[in-house]
Amino acid sequence: MPLNENGRTAGKRRRLIYVAIGLATVLVLGVGAAAFWTVSTVRDSFPQTTGSLKLSGLASPVTVKRDARGVPTLYGDTAEDLFRAQGFVHAQDRFWEMDVRRHMTSGRLSEMFGAEQVETDEFLRTLGWRQVAQKEYDEELSAETKKYLRAYADGVNAYLADHSGSGLSVEYAALGFVNDYEPEKWSPVDSVAWLKAMAWDLRANVEDEIDRSLLSQRFDEGEIADLYPPYPYERNKPIVEGGSATADGYEPQSAGGAQSTYSAATAGLSSQMGSLAKTMDDIPALLGPSGSGIGSNSWVVSGDLTTTEKPLLANDPHLSAQLPSVWYQMGLQCTRVSDDCPYEVSGFSFSGMPGVVIGHNADISWGLTNLGADVADLYLEKVEDDGYLYDGESREFGTREELIKVADGEDKRITVRTTRNGPVVSDRSDEMAEVGKEAPVGNSAPDRGDGYAVSLRWTALEPSSTMDAVFGINRAADFDEFRDAARDFAVPSQNLVYADTDGNIGYQAPGRIPQRAGGDGSLPAPGWDPAYSWDGYVPFDSLPWELNPDRGYVVTANQAVVDENDYPYLLTTDPGYGTRSQRISDLIEEKIKDGGKISPDDMRTMQLDNHSEIAELLTPLLLDIEIDDPMVREAQDLLKDWDYSQDTDSSAAAYFNAVWRNILKLAFGDKMPKELRPDGECLQVPPANPAADPDGPATVRECGERDADAAQPDGGDRWFEVVRSILKDEDNRWWTTTDSRGESLDGNRDELFEHAMNDARWELTAELGKDIDTWSWGRLHRLMLRNQTLGTDGPGIVQWVLNRGPWNLSGGEAAVNATGWNAAGGYDVLWVPSMRMVVDLADLDASGWVNLSGASGHAFHPNYTDQTTAWAKGELYEWPFSDKAVEDAAEDTMTLSP
Repeated sequence: MPLNENGRTAGKRRRLIYVAIGLATVLVLGVGAAAFWTVSTVRDSFPQTTGSLKLSGLASPVTVKRDARGVPTLYGDTAEDLFRAQGFVHAQDRFWEMDVRRHMTSGRLSEMFGAEQVETDEFLRTLGWRQVAQKEYDEELSAETKKYLRAYADGVNAYLADHSGSGLSVEYAALGFVNDYEPEKWSPVDSVAWLKAMAWDLRANVEDEIDRSLLSQRFDEGEIADLYPPYPYERNKPIVEGGSATADGYEPQSAGGAQSTYSAATAGLSSQMGSLAKTMDDIPALLGPSGSGIGSNSWVVSGDLTTTEKPLLANDPHLSAQLPSVWYQMGLQCTRVSDDCPYEVSGFSFSGMPGVVIGHNADISWGLTNLGADVADLYLEKVEDDGYLYDGESREFGTREELIKVADGEDKRITVRTTRNGPVVSDRSDEMAEVGKEAPVGNSAPDRGDGYAVSLRWTALEPSSTMDAVFGINRAADFDEFRDAARDFAVPSQNLVYADTDGNIGYQAPGRIPQRAGGDGSLPAPGWDPAYSWDGYVPFDSLPWELNPDRGYVVTANQAVVDENDYPYLLTTDPGYGTRSQRISDLIEEKIKDGGKISPDDMRTMQLDNHSEIAELLTPLLLDIEIDDPMVREAQDLLKDWDYSQDTDSSAAAYFNAVWRNILKLAFGDKMPKELRPDGECLQVPPANPAADPDGPATVRECGERDADAAQPDGGDRWFEVVRSILKDEDNRWWTTTDSRGESLDGNRDELFEHAMNDARWELTAELGKDIDTWSWGRLHRLMLRNQTLGTDGPGIVQWVLNRGPWNLSGGEAAVNATGWNAAGGYDVLWVPSMRMVVDLADLDASGWVNLSGASGHAFHPNYTDQTTAWAKGELYEWPFSDKAVEDAAEDTMTLSP
């Protein structure tokens, strides 16, 4: 999900640039805003939710019951009828969102929005998501899944047949002023392709590969190792403990296992990787910015430990804030559950895709978090006159032609080249062509010539049957059926937590996770060397899982899945560092000690936990520092008796987070290469090659190039671990700072901390005022919900119509209540718990849920952002599931008839 900022000019990262639309709308508004933004225009797309409508293709009527928040539950006699009606209802509320998504996944944004999107389309065409999705549909998916996908598409198209322009969404009215675009029919492959966008944003450590390459310009191997410390297994436990993979598969709670390997020969770094990072960052990321702090929470507690005597399951995926929310709540109910119509499921769906992604049925519940498996590798490729080098021989590129159509512009034709490792991503811009020119490879590497090209190998570029898994999980009745469905869950690789009404809890790690013949995927690999090829995938039966562990609960929050020292397969070199997961485990343990029990409300309260681990670590040291300036000492006093909770009204949280941000900047940020520092942040540094001009200046002005939401140090829990590892070494090299000439100054930890405390005081004085009694974390830490098209770059009046906010939020980076911000760029909220749910397996109607925005994608509809205030407060709404509960909650009822 794309970047959403407050108080800063949005950069190019993860956004759609609609300059043409904005200019056209300005002209329209200039000659008569009232003629365009009339009440009737805005309301024209509001869907009919009562009475009856015709939906061709139905075998029998489908009833749609919506509650006060517009959340629908659908009742149909056949599975095909349910999914046909789901497509219709999704289109009613969210078609603009669906249409933009499918143009993104197919590399056709230019058809809607013009020449500004050509470069993005070129890169997306190079990746070839649409072609892979077509192969999945043609070759991999079951006949039943394809039947459901066709029914869903028929439902969408039935809605399109009777709606156009502003009748579909107000955004189409604006779009109509710059081109004559009309939506084409929805196809089943449009739905499958959405899984590629999911996988792209959850592809693990490609950014870390690039960042390590960039860091090599300025730091030696030991310094880079300082910035990527090992996972703290002794302090932050992995998801599954004590199991092992054997010849017969994975055995929970058993001993043994071989160590994974790492080869230092993976030295194909590039000092020009910044251009690759920039190109990748320009791609709209529909699920969120990457970073060491972003992730999700899910956990499940056995009935032995709960007040309900049945399991409780919680989930809150952390994704970037967008409007409307990526999630769409929905129930799908067969009027009579049978083998022919087995669905009785409710939860969070993606508009544009049939089924429910996270939720529960009558028997089981499940949640998802990103497993973080390393499923993508960059390869340096030696290009020759007639191909590329592999294993000492020249190989021919695979090629295909792509025609990019441009609204009100000249179409562009490109050639996509592929190697045995994957598409050549460095073909897509002049800057990218420079990648690898100065790569410090070993003596055995081929002559670099004009430089190495860069290709991408990624599991999502190979057809899979993940769509089958969605339907399989939706109808699973027990853990065996759940695991069987998970076998098809290839990409993105997710942690699956499980609970059922019989009292079982469990966990499964699914996904297509590569095994590497050489290297560990942490750095770009030499594509010409067969030793660095992939050597198959981790067998599903060898992936970690557990059922009813003795501890009585399972927590997944992007930490390590298993102790890699006791597991024969390498899952990733870059898991999250376990701050959130261990905090959740500690909260559970605290609650159940001495025989205590956990209630559904306790689960909700845990989701809102704002505790800052880094504050608990650093605050005692900050309080020990003698401060001379009385105004800084006044701010320091805020930290006395603080409980490290980042509440929205906390002045201590505001000051500490400002100190933390400045510690990171002084110790690490000011030392970073320009490609990793925030765009526009300029420093005086020594020239890159002083020997070339010995009489030249001692320093040069060097400005950062990365968007603020992706810059480093981002302040996530990797940086917690970096600081923790050097904290006792008061004279560590990282504690030195630089002067205005870019030269290192002698200093130690406490001197740097004092400097950071001073800088934080004056930063907050400028931001919040001189009077510290008026400071609060929420005033710094604000959320804006922006429509991801016109609401991002359109004129002010259009943004006013489409956007909402701000909301002052509690929580913070690597807190359980993960309202994420990037310490290198500022305090604005970048990603959030995109929804929250707590499922009560003793009484499914007693479960609770809330969405970030609302069911509707139509501006000014009552359900546009009607859940956001409750979400910001951490409240959950009742989640009706049984026929009686749905009927009692229903405010609108509509019948879809054949």
